[in-house]
Amino acid sequence: MNDRRSDVLVLGGGVIGLACAMHLLKQGASVRVVEQGKLGGGASHGNCGTLTPSHAIPLLTPGAVRKALALLGHHDAPLHIPAGMDLGRYFWLLRLARQGRPARAAHAARARADLLLRSAELTRDWVREHALDCEYAARGSLYVYRDARALREAQAHARWLERLGIEARRVDGDALVEMEPVLRQGLAGGYFHPGDAHLRPEAFVTELARRVRELGGILEESARIERVHVRDRTIEAVRTHRGVYYGERMVLALGAWSPQFARMLGLRLPMQPGKGYSLTWSPPARLPSRPLMLREDAVCVSAWPSGLRLGGTMEFAGYDDRLVDVRLAAIRRAALRYLQTSEGPRMQEMWWGWRPMSVDQLPILGESTRWNNLLYATAHGMLGMSMAAGTAEIIAALCGTGTCDLDLEPYSPRRFGL
Repeated sequence: MNDRRSDVLVLGGGVIGLACAMHLLKQGASVRVVEQGKLGGGASHGNCGTLTPSHAIPLLTPGAVRKALALLGHHDAPLHIPAGMDLGRYFWLLRLARQGRPARAAHAARARADLLLRSAELTRDWVREHALDCEYAARGSLYVYRDARALREAQAHARWLERLGIEARRVDGDALVEMEPVLRQGLAGGYFHPGDAHLRPEAFVTELARRVRELGGILEESARIERVHVRDRTIEAVRTHRGVYYGERMVLALGAWSPQFARMLGLRLPMQPGKGYSLTWSPPARLPSRPLMLREDAVCVSAWPSGLRLGGTMEFAGYDDRLVDVRLAAIRRAALRYLQTSEGPRMQEMWWGWRPMSVDQLPILGESTRWNNLLYATAHGMLGMSMAAGTAEIIAALCGTGTCDLDLEPYSPRRFGL
């Protein structure tokens, strides 16, 4: 592939785009990835690297909107919606709130569970098959509660997961510290999810890029997309400031930037960026052995031999690119409520990233109804790492180079007329 043509042109070099590229190359397609910035430089970089079928239940369930509204008056709450937002974001949030209705939440949970479980299986296989050096460990995750009432309410959440085929084991307060000695005494209890795993996300993305190159794929970094060239209902090429690239098929995997690209094609994606934050330290003397979800404060703790990371918050502030100290301080305070040691000896990074949030809490995966050769692989919310491998399998199947046994209808762009 010496020219600028390929069977598949993947737009976006985060975990979703690189996973799709690797899987397509394994199936025999020629692939080029066009990344506007640095490979894996967006939301794929500083997240907690959790692979969590336990996150199958969506954020919005019956009663969740009422609880979310109660948090809005607190400046350091896990959920932040700034005052004075534009009308587009306001109406999107109203649509999102409707997803908490029982039938819609149940539909989303089933579809999320199917994709998460398949992705967990594939990711494990990929790490072994491709010798991906990303600090992968399959030790489950532990959801931790300080408050006895919150723990009781979590029982319904656990039963729901069990009905979806995702194991959830109750752990009483004393047993928590036996499982994870880094936790403080006196916590109410928690739930252990043995089917979860974790990895270091920036290392995983680096390894995927390595395999893409080894399999013959071409990676174009710092190639900002300027316009698209179309004929009838076909996208013929994408023009960047580094050149023009052609593909028989185009995969839209631009994460939170997907709506901007879609507007070039006359499309309106029902997505908003949901900003998250993380802090990473060199490893302290005592590390948790598995990811911890500090439930009341919505903070995730991930540890690897190379470091400790705290992540959290959901901020609907549009494309605001500031690192807000209040959000970072809230994460640090929350961790201290649960952990004896919540920071390492040396700060490695303070980070933020835009998660690509869809209005119905499901990713947008599949063939466009408006453009003959466009496929969507976007809107994974906070689950990009967890859903990347399954998404890649879906995209390869739709390109005719692989197979997939999942029911693809729940993720289809048709639900939004795309």
